[in-house]
Amino acid sequence: MRNSILVAAFVALSGCGAFYASPNIEAGETAVGEVQIVEIDANTVKVANQSDYRPRTLPAIFARSAGLGSGARGAGAVPAPAFSPEDRPATLATRLPAPYQPGSYQIGVGDVILLSTPTTGSTVEALTGLLQAQSRRQGYTVQDDGAITIPEIGRVRVVGLTLEEAEAEVFEALVANQIDPTFSIEIAEFNSQRVSLGGAVRNPKTLPITLKPMNLSEAITAAGGITVKDQDYASIRLYRDGSLYQIPLKSYLADPGIQKLALKDGDSVFVDTEFDLDKAQGYFAQQIQLANFRQTARANALNQLQSEVNLRRGELNEQRANYQTRIDLDAVERDYVYIAGEVGVQNRFVLPFERKASLADALFDETEGIPNRTGNISEVYVLRATADGTGVQAWHLNAVNAANLVLATRFELRPNDVVFVAEQPVTALDRFISQIAPTLALL
Repeated sequence: MRNSILVAAFVALSGCGAFYASPNIEAGETAVGEVQIVEIDANTVKVANQSDYRPRTLPAIFARSAGLGSGARGAGAVPAPAFSPEDRPATLATRLPAPYQPGSYQIGVGDVILLSTPTTGSTVEALTGLLQAQSRRQGYTVQDDGAITIPEIGRVRVVGLTLEEAEAEVFEALVANQIDPTFSIEIAEFNSQRVSLGGAVRNPKTLPITLKPMNLSEAITAAGGITVKDQDYASIRLYRDGSLYQIPLKSYLADPGIQKLALKDGDSVFVDTEFDLDKAQGYFAQQIQLANFRQTARANALNQLQSEVNLRRGELNEQRANYQTRIDLDAVERDYVYIAGEVGVQNRFVLPFERKASLADALFDETEGIPNRTGNISEVYVLRATADGTGVQAWHLNAVNAANLVLATRFELRPNDVVFVAEQPVTALDRFISQIAPTLALL
């Protein structure tokens, strides 16, 4: 008799839902309209992903940078100490530098490049900026970053290139911009490589190195020639790469090979009428002091630039921190997906900025996955309102075959989607029994 009463009570209580109601998804008419269940497979994933959705973008402050500018150019190695004075020798010793064979001229920072185009034809129309530069004799100065800026073309890097190599770079830039590459290139001003002359010459000066290599005789001639009267102890001193070399004036005048000694960028030539190096040392000390002054000025400019960069970086960091604080306080409008059912943690999943999230992202990121003991992996749903708002599409994923989880990585989520995971049937029964057990114990 008692067992009959227990069974009757069990049936009555379960039928009326007085204890435990297991949530599920059923097709048909509901309070939100008609529910349509769609199985997720390779084809229906494409259909679901066709719905229009554009992820929210981050503010522009996350795309800007403070900027560091171009790198600084150093003043080179610190020169070695000058030679110590010595007693008057019977003859001056000859100390020549190692042989140097100049190659083709390489374009450097500060050089002015001139591009010439034909005066007729479509090339003139396409390269208006180049033609104007030719007619006005306005070239393009090689900037600190080693590039020139050509109108309608952009920046072309030419530093360290020969004329032939620079022509090839410009040619490729013109072709890439679909412009007739008929042009010629030349160097209008040579400003990157220099040789200085001082001492007993008529016109001390700094000479540029051009396409034609410069030798010692040509440099001295360009400075007006040597003005010393006594040749016995007169000498030509060459300062190169931190070392000092000495050529007695008699040896220079008698040896054509020494006269044709090739000079290189940074060489300093000093014609001295004394046997010691006092004047030469003074001259080179002046050159070193000038180089230090330029280096100090450049360092000051870089420090000022760095200060400006630090200010801009601090402003950007403050703006980004303020935006992050607004996100933490939920003051920024975001898109959400809601996770319910038998998952590790039921919560609200935030759709990311500037990319689309998948069903797998929501299940295995914020929710800590589906519990194997209680979650029904064969009943995973994504509930999405229809475009006209008259119903709900329940996209059903059966992941009993674990290979189907690949579909979860392809299924894109949309704002206000609801991800629902049903419970295992045995879990529903266990929970039902746990609720009615105290009642049955009283019978």
